[in-house]
Amino acid sequence: MTTKPDCKIIRPKTSYDGKQGFSYFEGIAAETAGSTGVCMHLLTIPPGGKAKAHKHENHETAIYVISGEAHTWYGDQLEKHVIVKAGEFFYIPAGMPHLPANLGEQPCVAVIARTDPNEQESVILLPELEALVKVAP
Repeated sequence: MTTKPDCKIIRPKTSYDGKQGFSYFEGIAAETAGSTGVCMHLLTIPPGGKAKAHKHENHETAIYVISGEAHTWYGDQLEKHVIVKAGEFFYIPAGMPHLPANLGEQPCVAVIARTDPNEQESVILLPELEALVKVAP
């Protein structure tokens, strides 16, 4: 007998350290909700916070910034740059190298959703790109 998935409320009690160098609040994922096609987490980037260069090989990412702003460098050599501000959405296609950072004085709070239900499985670190972005962490 196959059990049918059910709705779940996730009440974040803990955070976890992602490979990217940030701490994420526990959210919707295969591990917490049994999801099979999406994960969604809350991220707070502290002032001066900077992630490691990385990509999600086969999974898209959608971000909504609740407060603050984040600088993101992206592209094969992190040659492109965008500033995503509160109230804005940001889309990152699968396989796109990127590196976010908070260069402001206020925390940046964002909701992040990916098409990978296992939050950390598709994270590929790209240390060879780290030196291409000159920001003080």
